[in-house]
Amino acid sequence: MTEEVLLDLARRLHRWTGLPDLVLSGGVALNSVANGRLLRETPFRRLYVQPAASDAGAALGAALRVWHEVLGHSGEGRHVPGHSYLGPACSSSEAEQALLRRGLPFRRTEDAPAEAAARLAEGEILAWFAGAMEYGPRSLGNRSILADPRPPGMKDRLNARVKHREGFRPFAPAVPLANAAEWFETGGAESPYMLLVVPVRPEKRALLPAITHVDGSARLQTVRPEQNPRFHELLVRFGERTGVPVLLNTSFNVRGEPIVATPDDAISCFLGTELDTLFLEDFVLTKPPSRP
Repeated sequence: MTEEVLLDLARRLHRWTGLPDLVLSGGVALNSVANGRLLRETPFRRLYVQPAASDAGAALGAALRVWHEVLGHSGEGRHVPGHSYLGPACSSSEAEQALLRRGLPFRRTEDAPAEAAARLAEGEILAWFAGAMEYGPRSLGNRSILADPRPPGMKDRLNARVKHREGFRPFAPAVPLANAAEWFETGGAESPYMLLVVPVRPEKRALLPAITHVDGSARLQTVRPEQNPRFHELLVRFGERTGVPVLLNTSFNVRGEPIVATPDDAISCFLGTELDTLFLEDFVLTKPPSRP
């Protein structure tokens, strides 16, 4: 019913305005299924939902109000980042110190995307911590758990052994924007904040069982190289190895816990799950051998 109400409101709004673009905010705007229908079933050609559209977005609204009404600035010349990586970050040195404090064996990697792509292609489930944290409820490649979307049992394995949640819960795909239309029925739309559910192309569904919903759809994340160069490079490298430039991307946390924010958070979450490898900035940490 929520979707039907939104569709009716959007159609009325288009009749009143004739405008091609629709901007949404508020918690209902995080309904990615409804967002996909708005693009497919209304005359609007483009849809924008800011990445923290729920109550967390009140911080953004407060900042904009001060900018315009208190400081008196106009909209001209305002910088729009085009990405959601606005949260806390850590340096390579800080990541190394966190590992040293734990006394864990680790090593520096010269090419994290290439090594991670190779491990993913071999069936490992990775934790990936890099750069500034995402603003909003979705992990978009900087605080992520990543896996190969091709094995049919990967979704169940992740839910049971890593996320510790119900088996029916789905996972999302991340894909370079340049490859998105080949694998998903995007209608030309981008989905940089993972807020759009679109159909997986029928001929590709058997290749992507771990991210395809029962109705043949998926909650898509598209990635431009300028938005996240490191994560984009990982997707490209995985595609070169496998012929499938798509990765399963879910938030780096377990059920009932927030997304990891710091290196210490990342290490604790990694050690408390059955994740295979942690990529922490420029460092790689694998699980020590199990004791008999």
